[in-house]
Amino acid sequence: MMKLCSGDLPCPDFALQVQSEALIQRIVSEMQQDETNSIDFARFMALALYEPQLGYYTAGLTKLGEKGDFVTSPEISPLFAQCMGSQCQQVFSELGGGDILEIGAGTGKMAHDLLLFLEKKRALPTSYKILEISPNLKQRQQEMLMAQIPHLFSLIEWLADWPEIPIKGIVIANEVVDALPVHKFLWANSDIHEMRVTHNKGNFLWYLQQAAPYELEKLDRLKLNFFNKTSHYESEVCLGLPIWVNKLSAALRQGLILIVDYGFSAREYYHPERCQGTLMCYYQHRGHTNPFILIGLQDMTASVDFSLLAQCAVASGLKIAGFTSQAAFLINNGLLHRMEECYNPISSVDINRQIYCLTSPNEMGELIKVIGMTREYASRIQGFIQYDKRTRL
Repeated sequence: MMKLCSGDLPCPDFALQVQSEALIQRIVSEMQQDETNSIDFARFMALALYEPQLGYYTAGLTKLGEKGDFVTSPEISPLFAQCMGSQCQQVFSELGGGDILEIGAGTGKMAHDLLLFLEKKRALPTSYKILEISPNLKQRQQEMLMAQIPHLFSLIEWLADWPEIPIKGIVIANEVVDALPVHKFLWANSDIHEMRVTHNKGNFLWYLQQAAPYELEKLDRLKLNFFNKTSHYESEVCLGLPIWVNKLSAALRQGLILIVDYGFSAREYYHPERCQGTLMCYYQHRGHTNPFILIGLQDMTASVDFSLLAQCAVASGLKIAGFTSQAAFLINNGLLHRMEECYNPISSVDINRQIYCLTSPNEMGELIKVIGMTREYASRIQGFIQYDKRTRL
């Protein structure tokens, strides 16, 4: 059986090792179908995260919260969803109502808090749609929401794929884009190699192959524009992003799309000093950079190139309504006011800790960005009224 963990990472129990080994054999089998005995990293990442019944997001693993591998902003504080709800209020007021589509709802915590907030403000959506590809997460979401907000459960609809009829309202994707599979490349002086994955003697290894001719112009341009004087540079490109954004765009007839995620503008993403790329793995709240261990048992992410995301959005017919940090977006949507409303001496320590995690530059405040995209919507989005950084895209 392949070695699953190393260093100070805890090893999984036997049942999880068996699951991981089955996924490894599935990946190796696909490699053997290629004459180079390798697959591109995007395919490796897709299998590790999304292979049915075996991948990280499709098997029955606890992913979020204290017993999982990472936490997201909605898990940290209901204030996140309340600020998101304030943004929804503005859009619904302008449109005369509408729907919400949440892509990848995690534990369902944001749906829970957002619906309760909008109910209190008498601004409930016509429906709350959740696009969830994980059967396990879908079941957990349904059980939690039915138990905690049964009177609102009839508003919620689960989708296994993009909606057939585009919605009027708001689409929210919180920490979704950073889990899209990425290709990895190595720029070595004047040569550009694709970093593929092979398997030898029980281990996954990098396999360098000359980048495909149709990719070279784009890859050359990245080097020329951002790290031309760096002789050895590794990074990622999400080649599947245009297709994903086209599907996202097609899901919205009128209203606002909000993407909240870790990432940078292209100038920061491909900064000369970021020469090892942005790929990260997470296991039991410990971050590391080795994607070749804990196969199917650890999360795997790459930061979002928001400049590329914006270009894809415009090409799909959307307008860029704003780009800012998570901290600025929450403050623009009344975070400080809401903090005062829920403040009391007993809970003040917890609230202060939550606010710090959501807004501190050293935590999520600056590392996570928010981009807004609109269709058939003219009003200025309140989440970007101050500190709009679209000019950096």
